[in-house]
Amino acid sequence: MRLHFKSLPFLKALVHHRPLCCSLANGRPTKRLLSSSTPRHLTPSQLLVGQESMIEVLGHCYPRDDFTNVTTKVLEKVGRNLHNQAHHPLWLVKERIKGHFYGAYVKRSGNPLFSVYDNLSPVVTTEQNFDSLLVPPDHPSRKRGDNYFLNRGTMLRAHTSAHQRELVSSGLDAFLLAGDVYRRDEIDARHYPVFHQMEGVRLFSNHELFSKVSNGEELSLFESAGRRTTQKQEKHTLEAVKLLEFDLKRTLECMVRHLFGEELEIRWVECYFPFTHPSFEMEVRFQDDWLEVLGCGLMEQELVNSAGAGNKIGWAFGLGLERLAMVLYGIPDIRLFWSQDERFLKQFCLPNIDDAVTFKPLSKYPALINDISFWLPAEGYTENDFYDLVRSIGGDLVENVTLTDQFTHPKTQKRSHCYRIIYRHMEKTLTQDEVHVLHSSIEQAVVRELGVTGRY
Repeated sequence: MRLHFKSLPFLKALVHHRPLCCSLANGRPTKRLLSSSTPRHLTPSQLLVGQESMIEVLGHCYPRDDFTNVTTKVLEKVGRNLHNQAHHPLWLVKERIKGHFYGAYVKRSGNPLFSVYDNLSPVVTTEQNFDSLLVPPDHPSRKRGDNYFLNRGTMLRAHTSAHQRELVSSGLDAFLLAGDVYRRDEIDARHYPVFHQMEGVRLFSNHELFSKVSNGEELSLFESAGRRTTQKQEKHTLEAVKLLEFDLKRTLECMVRHLFGEELEIRWVECYFPFTHPSFEMEVRFQDDWLEVLGCGLMEQELVNSAGAGNKIGWAFGLGLERLAMVLYGIPDIRLFWSQDERFLKQFCLPNIDDAVTFKPLSKYPALINDISFWLPAEGYTENDFYDLVRSIGGDLVENVTLTDQFTHPKTQKRSHCYRIIYRHMEKTLTQDEVHVLHSSIEQAVVRELGVTGRY
C-alpha cells in the first residue's frame, strides 16, 4: 500500500525507506556505492537512460519513448534485493515479520497459512501499478514526475501492491509480499529513490468469517441493495465489515507488538487509500511521539471481483521496511542501508533475528555545503527532475537538498530558486576540490537538462 510519512519531531532525522549486506546480489558482485576514491561525475548522456532505443533491465529489453525518465543511478539498484540479503537490517525486519506470521497462523495441516513472495520483478505495467488497484486516471500518484517509467506502458513499481491482483487471481487467500519499490522524491536523511515494502492480504469466505459466530450460518458477506458509508462499502454487510475490521486490527497489533514489545501503546487513525475502504493508519507511541508505521483497510470489492474471488472479502496492509528498521535499530540516515562498510553491516549479524541491537554510529565525517541558484524556465520545471539530476551526479555523497529561497522578479515575473546541497561521505572526509567537481557538474547539467538559466 502506498503510504506517506508524517513529519514527527523525533523522526525528522530518521524514518522512511532502504538497506544492504553481503558482497553478492543475485550471484553477481555488487558495486561499491560509497567508495573512498574521488567521486566520478557523469556526462549528460549518462544521467538519463534514453540515449539508446532500448533499456535493459534484469535481462529484458524495453523500448524507450517520450515517457522514459529512469536514470542510470536508479537502474544500478535494480536486482540488489537488500531485503533478501542475510543479516542485513531490512532482511532482519522482513524475517521477523515472516516468522511471526508463520508461527501465529497455521492451517490444520500444520503448514503456515500465509505464503511469502519476496522475489517478484520490480518491472510492472502501468496497468498493474495503477488500474488494477482502482487508482483514478487523474490521481496525483500517477504523475510522471513522481515515478520511474521505462516507457508509457512499463515502469518500476511504486508499491508492492502492483502484484496484488495477480496473486489473488492465482488462488491465494493469505500471503505476504516484500520487494523493492521506486519513487522520485526529495533528498534528505529519510528519502531515497529506492526503498522496500512489505504487505499482507487475507481473504475470507462466508464460512471462514462467520464460523465462530453464534448462528453464523444465517449471516452473509454481501447485501444487494446496500449503500456506501464511512463505515462500509455498498456491497458489504455491516456485520461482515465489523468482523473483518476486528480481525485486521488484531492481526496487525499482534505483529507490531512482536516487533516493539508487548507494552507498546497503539492507536488507529482513519484515512483514505484508493484500493481499500474503510482505511486506517496505525500509529505507535515511541520515545514520546506518535509514529505512523503502516496503512491498511478492507479491500475494495471491485478489486477482489476483478481477481476472480468475488465470493470473498478481504483486508490488506502495507508497511515500509526501512521505516521500521530505522526506528527499531536507531539508524539515522537512509543511505547507510546501501553501504558495504563492515562497520555498519557486522552490527546486524545476530545469532537470533529477534535479538536486540542498537546501531552504533560510524565516524561522522564533516559536511561540505554548496548553494546553487537559477532562473526557472517558463514551463516544464519540476523539483523532482532537479532532485533526480542531483542524485544522478552526486549519488550517495549528497546528504540533503533544501530549497532555501524563492524569488520572483518584479518586472519580468521570472522565478528563481536557490537550493542548498549538503555533501558528506559516509566513510571518509571529502575535500572541497572533490565536491567542486561534483557541484560544477550539477551546475552545468541543470542548464543543459532542465532548461534553467544559472545564477552562478
